[in-house]
Amino acid sequence: MTATITQTYQITWEKLPEDYILPDEPVDNINQPALAAALTQSLELAEKLPANALTPTNYGICATLNGATVVKAPDWAYIPNITVGREEVIRSYTPQLEGDIPIIVIEFLSDKDGGEYSIKPTYPPGKWFFYECILKVPNYAIFEPASGNLEVYLLDNNTGRYAIQSPNENQHYLIADMNLYLGLWQGTHENRTGYWLRWWDENGQLLFWGSELVEQERQRAEQERQRAERLAAQLRAAGIEPQD
Repeated sequence: MTATITQTYQITWEKLPEDYILPDEPVDNINQPALAAALTQSLELAEKLPANALTPTNYGICATLNGATVVKAPDWAYIPNITVGREEVIRSYTPQLEGDIPIIVIEFLSDKDGGEYSIKPTYPPGKWFFYECILKVPNYAIFEPASGNLEVYLLDNNTGRYAIQSPNENQHYLIADMNLYLGLWQGTHENRTGYWLRWWDENGQLLFWGSELVEQERQRAEQERQRAERLAAQLRAAGIEPQD
C-alpha cells in the first residue's frame, strides 16, 4: 500500500477487498458498449495498444479515501501499463498499486443526474472529483452521443484542476500522452448510425476499424481485377491472347 496525504484528505492505494460488493448496474443505454469497443479496436488494429495496456469499459477503478473504499467505473479508460498479471485485475484495478494512472477517462453523458460533472468531495465523492483530485487523470472527456457534443478537459499541473480544451483546426483534441487526437466522426458502424469518438494520428490519419480495413482491401482487389481486365482487352486488341 502507498499513500498520498493532502490538506484535507488521505488517499491510499489498496487492493479491493475480496468481500467488497461491486455495484451491478446496467450501462445507461445499448449504444455505450459499441462506442467503447470502437475506441479500443482502432488502437489495437493500428498497433497502438501496448501488451501491458488496459482499456477498461464500465469497470471499477479503485482508491481509498480517508479509509473508505471508492470505486468508479468510467465508460472507457486508457491505462498505458499495468505492473501485475491480468489475472490480478479481473475484478477491479487500483492505480499506483497495480500500474499507471489512466491517461484518459471518457464518460458517455447520461440524462440521469449529471454525475459526470459531480465535484462532490465528501464520501462517496463525485466522478469529476474522483478523476481530478484523487486519481489526477490528465485527460477527461465527456461525450453526449445523441448530439455529438464533446468536451475535453486537461488537468492543469499548476492548479490541479481541469481546464476545458479547444480543438485544433480539424476539430480534434490532442491527447499528448498517447500522441493521438480524439474527435468526432459521423456515420454507420456496428448497425448504429450517429456520432462516434475516433482516433487520428499525429499526421491527421484516421485509425481504421476492422470493417474499414476489410473494405479497403476489397476495393484494392477490385481495382486490381479491373486493371487486369483492361490489360487483357488491350492485348486482345493487339492480336495477342493473354496468358492465364
